Amino acid sequence: MTEGDIADLFAGLGPVSVRRLFGGKGIYFNGVIFAIEIRGELMLKADAETAADFEAAGCTQWTYVGKRHGNEVAMPYWTVPESAIDDPDEMTIWARKAYEAGLRSEK
Repeated sequence: MTEGDIADLFAGLGPVSVRRLFGGKGIYFNGVIFAIEIRGELMLKADAETAADFEAAGCTQWTYVGKRHGNEVAMPYWTVPESAIDDPDEMTIWARKAYEAGLRSEK
């Protein structure tokens, strides 16, 4: 996904910036990270207030197996709801949820 594609996808939220992160891309709005692209997959930030919304929409949380102890580690990023990819209005709703989770995580 190019930076232009990312900007178009989140146009309803406002101007976003993209920076390299974890071998992928961090996507920021007003200096707050709210999404990432890693291994070609776009993921939105969630927290205790919004994770249930992502789960109810059929999204999956990013997890990986830690090298040190072999435990599964859950990250605060979830896949984008399928229906939001082709619907700019719906994507804006999910992007706002992710941005608000990002704001809460900075406190």
